[in-house]
Amino acid sequence: MSQSAAGTTEKPGRNVRAKSGLNKSILDQGWFEFRRQLDYKVAWRGGWLVAVPPQYTSRTCPCCGHVSAENRKTQAQFLCVACGYVNHADVVGAINILRAGHARCACVPEGIAFGQVSGAAMPPAAGTHRSDSGVAPCHA
Repeated sequence: MSQSAAGTTEKPGRNVRAKSGLNKSILDQGWFEFRRQLDYKVAWRGGWLVAVPPQYTSRTCPCCGHVSAENRKTQAQFLCVACGYVNHADVVGAINILRAGHARCACVPEGIAFGQVSGAAMPPAAGTHRSDSGVAPCHA
């Protein structure tokens, strides 16, 4: 999203100034602060924030699981080359992210209650950060 629009000497870029302003706006946003606030608000309301890595979520077929860059011929269209599944790429990404979140919630080992790891009480959003190596509990 924040790549340069300058182009090359053979093919100069278009709307370089507008793209430059957009890049500054995108990069100027406090994404860590947004994540921290979201985590805080969800925990305050008694919910669970489960972080899911977004890599390949819009290239993975939700029907057969085939991962390929060929599945996305355009920015918006998803067409699985293995099984023929067709949908909007954003919908496919959302389906895959939802499934990954559910899978993380389902991986709570037996004997550990929600909100506890090793018997120590934890706030509702604990264990949901990428840096945590523990279980990501949630109310599924």
